[in-house]
Amino acid sequence: MTEPAGASTRRRAGNMPAEVTSFVGRQREIADAKRLLSQCPLVTLTGMGGVGKTRVALRVARELRRSFTDGVWLVQLAGLDDRDLVAHTVAETLKAHDNTGREVSAVLADHLRDRRLLLVLDGCEHLVDACARLVETVLEAASGLRVLVTSRQPLRTPGEHVLPIPPLATPSLERPLRPDAANRYPAMTLFATRATAAAPDFELTSANWAQVATLCHRLDGIPLAIELAAVRVRVLGLRQILERLQDRYQLLITRRWGGSPRHRALLATVEWSYDLCTRQERLLWARASVFAGSFDLRAAEVVCSDDGIVPDEVFDVASGLVEKSVLTNQRGPDGVRYRMLDTLRQFGADRLAEDEERMTLRRRHRDWFLRVARSCERDWFGQDQERTFRRTQADKANLRAALEFCLTAPGESQAGLELAGTLWFYWVGCGFLAEGRRWLDRALAQDTAPSHARAKALWVNGYVCILQGDFAAARPMLHECLAMAEVLGSDLPAAYAVHRLGCAELLAGNHARAQELFEDALGRYAALGELNSNVIMARIELAMVSAFRGDLDEAVELCLRTQRVCLAHGERWAYSYALYVLAFAACTRGDLSQAVRHARECIRINHTFRDLVGIVLPIELLALLEALSGAAPRAAVLQGAARTIWSSVGLSLFGSKYFNAPHDTCTELARGALGDAEYEAGFRRGAELTLDEAVAYALGDTLPSIEGAAEPPVAPPATPLTKREFQVAELIADGLSNKDIAGRLFIALRTAEGHVEHILTKLGFTSRAQVAAWVNERRPAR
Repeated sequence: MTEPAGASTRRRAGNMPAEVTSFVGRQREIADAKRLLSQCPLVTLTGMGGVGKTRVALRVARELRRSFTDGVWLVQLAGLDDRDLVAHTVAETLKAHDNTGREVSAVLADHLRDRRLLLVLDGCEHLVDACARLVETVLEAASGLRVLVTSRQPLRTPGEHVLPIPPLATPSLERPLRPDAANRYPAMTLFATRATAAAPDFELTSANWAQVATLCHRLDGIPLAIELAAVRVRVLGLRQILERLQDRYQLLITRRWGGSPRHRALLATVEWSYDLCTRQERLLWARASVFAGSFDLRAAEVVCSDDGIVPDEVFDVASGLVEKSVLTNQRGPDGVRYRMLDTLRQFGADRLAEDEERMTLRRRHRDWFLRVARSCERDWFGQDQERTFRRTQADKANLRAALEFCLTAPGESQAGLELAGTLWFYWVGCGFLAEGRRWLDRALAQDTAPSHARAKALWVNGYVCILQGDFAAARPMLHECLAMAEVLGSDLPAAYAVHRLGCAELLAGNHARAQELFEDALGRYAALGELNSNVIMARIELAMVSAFRGDLDEAVELCLRTQRVCLAHGERWAYSYALYVLAFAACTRGDLSQAVRHARECIRINHTFRDLVGIVLPIELLALLEALSGAAPRAAVLQGAARTIWSSVGLSLFGSKYFNAPHDTCTELARGALGDAEYEAGFRRGAELTLDEAVAYALGDTLPSIEGAAEPPVAPPATPLTKREFQVAELIADGLSNKDIAGRLFIALRTAEGHVEHILTKLGFTSRAQVAAWVNERRPAR
């Protein structure tokens, strides 16, 4: 492209401020913004206040400075209240003076017409209309102009490309992060960087990384909030900061308008967003604060509609809050869900008029999610089983909040018993035994009066305890349920109690008694017309009794009849346990290939629901099948993987000698083939696998690090990088430039640059030196 006359004297002009603090993360957002600006004239970075839109925009502008011969210019509009002064402010910044009285937008259009320039308009949300008109005018006149906008809502100008800026990535508290992986999360890097600046003796170590991870998670990954918290390490320990986060405003802002400008900014940005909302948006903001985690439109319509908002208006009002970055929305397989960051949610809760209003909302919230739980319990037995799992998983935070309300608010304990019992399918079928027991124990301890809700909670908790191997706790609850059923005159809880007592006897090895109880329960279910996943499981458990007693023909016949019922109703979860019994029978008969097929299909189904019991039982059986097939190394690995999964369930193999029999046989075979040292090494490798890795391995995947190759793997399973990216990262660690990497790997320079950019993004790093250190930590000692 030919440069205009005088370009050399104008090159790299502008008014970009210097960076006064280090920049952390955002490689992906920066790359996306640069790519969009190369393709279109207007890019708007959106996001809530404090999320870092301005920092991203400034970094993008600095990195693009060489591309604009007439410079990169920043116009800060946050402090401007008069929309009529927008064009004047831009003209003043660009030094586009004109005293003829012409329309200022026309003056700017003439000034920019032949220039190649990047204009950064920062903080436009309160001046959207004026900014949109001005941007449209100048872009029509100046083909060499690019405009980068930061705003909590889009300008809605033709040709605008919107790039949302999310909070910084934080670790999931449900899947604890290993200390050596902490540097993958920009939120933690930011906290550590700012904390070290505030207190030079602070260091992110294995002793405190979990607290920092929790802190960053509770602050939603919002950079401004993280920076404010990090400054406090001068006077408070991490534990103290975490304890005081319950009232974050008391911790981070000593007075409403006291403290430093940064302290004022946290509350000011949120209050500013609130002031920009319509009355209905403010109402919805406050009422939606009752939700925990994400929620769908129907939930918002039911819970938040009231005086001032009717249900049919909720969507439009929510859309307004999405545009203002108060709510975020994300489309998933089951539709759009909304989310409010915790900082904004707490602000909204503070705007509720009085305690009575809060209680009304929380009760309405609880009632809705009790309806959701009942609906999901019904749908669990049917074609929508997988969708039911997804829905329950998506609403997990709200279900927890509803349970907490029931167990802390006066007069709500009966609803708590019902909700905790209704969610049996989630506790048992989706891998949440320990959490389910926690809620059920609390609910049962709080309300001891005879009721249908308590009777159900008793048999459900008894079921959970049995799967954890805690028969001593299970049996009294199930007997109490039987007695309560008689008091209530209800046969249904009695049927469930008898069924679960049968489970206890099955796992204890009392097969004759277990068979009596299962047959009794099935008779009761039939008399009541009860048919669901629990009833199906009673049939399968009866088949297990037959299999353990050596009557394989009867076990297989029971399972095949049960399979037909499952297929007719679309039931897959209970069906998977029939596959386990069929695999056990096939293994006993010596048909190893059929046993492997059944066991693997059982794992596949239960992995869909994250049912840990339904995953680990067939893994134990597959380990034996591998040993019987001569694959002792794989058997050892699978046994190690199973041990780790059992640690998340309860007593390994329920303490049952019959369930332990395949395990013991496998151990004997594998140890005999490998020797103690090699067996223990394989077992340890398996114990280090994640659940997903263990499932993949059980389904036949070959992991280089597991098979014991002499050379270390190119990309260890723990890294987020692809094999090629890890190879590039190693070359970076060896000191190679992008050009050298391209030559070494016989790839284009642009491809090498792309790999490097992806590596920085995935690892949350800002420099090649950080990549080199990361690689060297993972290289074996030389």
